Amino acid sequence: MTVIEFIRDKLMLANKAYSDKAPDHFDYWEQHIRLVVKEALILADTYGADKETVELGALLHDIALVSEAGTRGEHHINGKMIADKLLSEYGYPDDRKGKVLRCVLHHRNSKYAENIEELCVADADIISHYDNIPMCFGAAFKYHKISTGSIEEWIRYFEHDYNDLSERTKHTFKPRYDAIMDVLFGALL
Repeated sequence: MTVIEFIRDKLMLANKAYSDKAPDHFDYWEQHIRLVVKEALILADTYGADKETVELGALLHDIALVSEAGTRGEHHINGKMIADKLLSEYGYPDDRKGKVLRCVLHHRNSKYAENIEELCVADADIISHYDNIPMCFGAAFKYHKISTGSIEEWIRYFEHDYNDLSERTKHTFKPRYDAIMDVLFGALL
């Protein structure tokens, strides 16, 4: 079994346990993580990043949320600890493990990225929000308390995500971002 298969199996078990007991049966894999993996691998190809590091970082970036370990605000820190344990359980080499752990730790914003692999995971996490607009709306309601009547708050919410992208990715993502914003807010922009 490859390390990718091992981590995916562990993630899917945790995801099923979370989804089964969550009141809304939220499925982190379907609604978010698979999209992050897809976007991260596209960026890895584009930027010449190490694909295994990027894929593992993308798979594990929200493991603390899926595992309900700690607070949402510290999920990157708790995720790093869980990822370390899982990769050690597999016997993953320490030098490679460190690269993956930094992807998990720095995934919340590309400004924290210290290398191209971390940038791929951080930017993919943001881009995935645009891949699943209904999930994005749900998170905005649930965690950011944005009301349906405040168009300005919604626009700022989407602009904030876009502005957290690295300059490199922002440039290539801009046409897609503009199209999404036009569909969502059109004449209001």
